[in-house]
Amino acid sequence: HYSYSLGRDRLTGKRHYLFNALAMTVRDRLVERWQATRDRYHEEQPRRINYLSLEFLMGRTLNNAVLNLDMEDSVREVLAEYASDLESISQEEVDAGLGNGGLGRLAACFLDSCASLALPVTGYGIRYEYGMFHQKIENGYQIEMPDCWLRDGNPWEMESPENTRRVKFFGNTEMYTDSNGESRRRWVNTHDVLAVPYDLPVPGYRNETVNTLRLWKSEATDEFNLAEFNSGSYTDAVALKNMAEQISMVLYPNDSSENGKELRLRQQYFLASASLQDVLDRWVTTHGADFTGFADKNGFQLNDTHPSIAVAEFMRLLMDDHHLGWETAWDVTCKTMAYTNHTLLPEALETWSVDLLRRLLPRLTEIIFEINARFLQEVRKAWPGDEERVRRMSIIDDGSQAVRMAHLAIVGSFSVNGVAALHTELLKSGLFADFYALWPEKFNNKTNGVTPRRWLAHCNPLLRNLISDHIGEDWISDLDGLQLLAPLAESEVFRKAWHDVKQQNKERLTELVERDAGVRFDSSMMFDVQVKRIHEYKRQLLNILHVIHLYERIQRGDTDGMQPRCVLIGGKAAPGYAMAKSIIKLVNSVAEVVNSDEACKPWLRVAFLPDYGVRSMEVICPGTDLSEQVSTAGKEASGTGNMKFMMNGALTIGTLDGANIEIREAVGEEHFFLFGLTAQQVVELRADYRPDEVIASDPDFQQVMALLEGGHFNPNDPGLFDAIIRAIRDPYDNWVTAADFRSYVEAQREAGECYQDRDRWLRSSILNTAASGRFSSDRTIGDYNRDIWHC
Repeated sequence: HYSYSLGRDRLTGKRHYLFNALAMTVRDRLVERWQATRDRYHEEQPRRINYLSLEFLMGRTLNNAVLNLDMEDSVREVLAEYASDLESISQEEVDAGLGNGGLGRLAACFLDSCASLALPVTGYGIRYEYGMFHQKIENGYQIEMPDCWLRDGNPWEMESPENTRRVKFFGNTEMYTDSNGESRRRWVNTHDVLAVPYDLPVPGYRNETVNTLRLWKSEATDEFNLAEFNSGSYTDAVALKNMAEQISMVLYPNDSSENGKELRLRQQYFLASASLQDVLDRWVTTHGADFTGFADKNGFQLNDTHPSIAVAEFMRLLMDDHHLGWETAWDVTCKTMAYTNHTLLPEALETWSVDLLRRLLPRLTEIIFEINARFLQEVRKAWPGDEERVRRMSIIDDGSQAVRMAHLAIVGSFSVNGVAALHTELLKSGLFADFYALWPEKFNNKTNGVTPRRWLAHCNPLLRNLISDHIGEDWISDLDGLQLLAPLAESEVFRKAWHDVKQQNKERLTELVERDAGVRFDSSMMFDVQVKRIHEYKRQLLNILHVIHLYERIQRGDTDGMQPRCVLIGGKAAPGYAMAKSIIKLVNSVAEVVNSDEACKPWLRVAFLPDYGVRSMEVICPGTDLSEQVSTAGKEASGTGNMKFMMNGALTIGTLDGANIEIREAVGEEHFFLFGLTAQQVVELRADYRPDEVIASDPDFQQVMALLEGGHFNPNDPGLFDAIIRAIRDPYDNWVTAADFRSYVEAQREAGECYQDRDRWLRSSILNTAASGRFSSDRTIGDYNRDIWHC
């Protein structure tokens, strides 16, 4: 491939070409197994699941494929002939810009586990030309840069133009009489877009299975108004072409404008329609127009509300294209659709205005209104006269004239699952309580997990080798095997080896932080890390308030018993999220003051890591001592970063929120630093929350606020952090940051004292890894298959 596919010779010496040659070489091995897997599915005709997600944060493919195909030794051997090594060559690969955060990374972990368990699951997503964005920090502020991850091509993908689908937009509907004399409706005068599929291989772990992630690229149809072009109306002539290609141009366009909202909806419908057509075409090719057994052989998993328009689109395709009656089509739909909810924040549950839907998707709007009318009959039958409940449960919000997409997903699905035990209970008792009362059998929990292949075996080879030397390699495909580590926590020799691995990983992280953030960490200090999307509910603000508290203690010489620590914060703020961007600026301003103060140097260093993503997390989680999972209780659905850190031996400081609860149960409360109000206490507090009184009663908190309000971190820009200060003191603060401050400080003090007892900390570190088995995505997918998919 280096010589013949790329036309290079030994004198070229460019690692970029070596990477592409190696990728094609590995891909050859994948393709052989990929074809065999497809043939097997075709012959066996198993029940197949189609996983629809707007995000797949796959990360780099090379190392994962090399690990799963057991090719590492041979790859290293051949690279040595080119005076190179796997570590340097793998750096040439860019992260696929197909996702933003936890939702997309979870989808990637799930695909890995499906392949590793040899389950016939196909992922469906969008082939975004530009990813979320690259984040630069200039003068402490976030600057967004385009992420053109496809600029140099993608050696792993294979275009499949013969499976191109046609997706409709705009137009109008009309009645007509079919050949059997039946009245039907059809969607006409549409502006169509082509969905061209690009397939990516997803290899299982050393089991010969390679599944598929199919990504859709939007392209214009061949229809082109040449007359307009020739008459000089160039802009009008190419407008539709540009509109078509915008759909797969950018991941998550800013939807603060009406144009942004329309593009977001077009993306969601584009994904749903192309994917459903793909599955239906596969069925019809084999079974013709008989859909009797379709639900027995096919299922759709909707990853959050983004693809929930699939419920209405599937009805349209079955009725309009395949001429099924309403009742038959609805029966097939409700037996194949399953919905995963990922949020407890009502504002994160998508709604679309009826006007926008009617203009963009007129036929689907009719279908949604009909689904709602029939559904509300069922509600009125269950609760006669309870029109308030009818109003709450309606798919159409009469007040705002908007379609509630989560309601559509619940009504059209046979399964609705949350992603952590607390999250699911809160869905049933709060957000979706009415639906749970009507259909309790639909609701179930599937606690999230992460793949141990990428998040331990690949990203932490030193720890992988240490573990495998003592308990064998079976744990990589059965993470419960890590329980065999627990007795080794009592071995002084093993603890020493564990410590040495952690120190080497901290050195790697030190290099990353110095290179990307310009701050030199000291690997003898505790590494205290919070990396995730910047959002008020995730409370990076609480973390930086604690940093200011430590800084203030150092300034007045109160360092007795203080554990020296390096605090690392990283994550991206949505471009339109002003408060999140202000928090990033505050973190950087505090870091600048702390890091330039010689008195702080032995005790505290702070860095904000720009452009946090999968690539950096693969270095961060092996080198972390203390994992910050400090969201307001009742707000985090699950979290998956908490699992990655635990798997790599970090201890957690956290609230009773999301999967933190199950992590604490698994490892034991003595190995977890708990603080803060519970979800129920947060609800009760809001009735009479007085943050000013909380601050006034706590001298440490008063000192922190005095520094903030006195402009200590913004002397040349008065008022810069006034919005943050107001948020902390706001009695209507949804995130009750002030209420948890004192408890957080005490838990941090306990963590510091524990770290000073090296043997105690190392025991807890080993036991965290040993107890992480239940947080493997293999377990999660096994639960999905047992309870929902039945493959």
